[in-house]
Amino acid sequence: MITSIRGAALLFASMLAGAPGPAIAADDGFAVAVTVDDLPAHGPLPRGLTRAAIAGAYAGTLRAHGVPEAFGFVNARGLADEPDSAAALALWRAAGYPLGNHTYGHLGLSQAPSLDAWTDDVARNEPALAARMGAGDWHWLRYPFLDAGAGPRHDGALAWLQRRGYRIADVTLGFDDWAYSAPYARCLDKGDAVAIAAMRDGFLRRVDQQIARSKALSRRVYGRVIPQVLLTHVGAWSAATLPQVLARLDAAGAHYVTLAQAQADAAYRDTGPRSGNGALMERRAGELGVDTAGLPEVEPVAPLDGVCR
Repeated sequence: MITSIRGAALLFASMLAGAPGPAIAADDGFAVAVTVDDLPAHGPLPRGLTRAAIAGAYAGTLRAHGVPEAFGFVNARGLADEPDSAAALALWRAAGYPLGNHTYGHLGLSQAPSLDAWTDDVARNEPALAARMGAGDWHWLRYPFLDAGAGPRHDGALAWLQRRGYRIADVTLGFDDWAYSAPYARCLDKGDAVAIAAMRDGFLRRVDQQIARSKALSRRVYGRVIPQVLLTHVGAWSAATLPQVLARLDAAGAHYVTLAQAQADAAYRDTGPRSGNGALMERRAGELGVDTAGLPEVEPVAPLDGVCR
C-alpha cells in the first residue's frame, strides 16, 4: 500500500509524466481562492492509495504554490463509509487548512424530500466540523451540486443558514475534475498510461479554455476580473493534476487569497432568487441578460464511461 505523501506523489508523477505546459500568458493579475469539496473521500479509491495520501499530495501542492488557505468542504458520511478516511481530515487540519459544511450526505437541496430533511442533513454534519475546527470558524456552506433550490425552499434554506451563522461559498471557476475520478481509478488499476495521458491532455486543454472564458466573462459582466473562487474535489485525479492546474493559473496571473477575502468583493453580494445556484458569473450573466457571444468556448468533457472498462 502507498500510504505516504511521497509515495502518492511519485505514483501521480509517473502516470502523468509529459504533461504539456501552461498555454495561457498572463495579462493582468487576479485573485483566486481555492476550495476543495467532498472531504474526506471523493470518488473511487484506486488500489494502492489511501485517502490520507491523496489529501497529503493535495496539501503539498497547495503549499508549493503559496496557497494561504484551501477550505475543505466535508461530507461526514465519508467517515462512516470509510473510517480510515478520518486521517485525511486530520492531515488537512495539520496543514493549517479549514473545514466547512457540504452537508452530511452530499444532499442537493432540490433533491431532498423536504426542506427540513435538508437542514437536518446540514446539522448532522456539524459535530464532525466542530470537533476538528476547535475555535476556528467552520460556518461556511457549499451547496452540493451547486443546488440551492428555488422558490420557498431556496429562501427557507437561506434563512435557516443565516440564522445559524453560515456564509455561502460561491463558485466562479471549475474544471469538472469530478468527471475524471472514476475513469482515472479504473485506468490506474489497469496501469493504462496511454488512456491516462489522453484524459490528461483533454482535461488540461479544457482547463486552459475555462480560465480564458472565466476571465473574459468576468470582464463582460463586471467590467473587470473579479476575485475567483475555484472549486475542486479531493480525489486521486484532482490531486494528480493539481500541479498542472495551478501552474496554468499562475501563468494566467493568479495570486491566491482566502475565501473570505475573495467573497468580500461586491460581486458576491448576491441576494437574488437564484443565489447559490450554479456558478456565480454565469448566473449573473443570465439574470442581467448579458450577451456572452464571442466569449472563449469550453469544449465538453469527452465521453469517459467506456474508458478503461
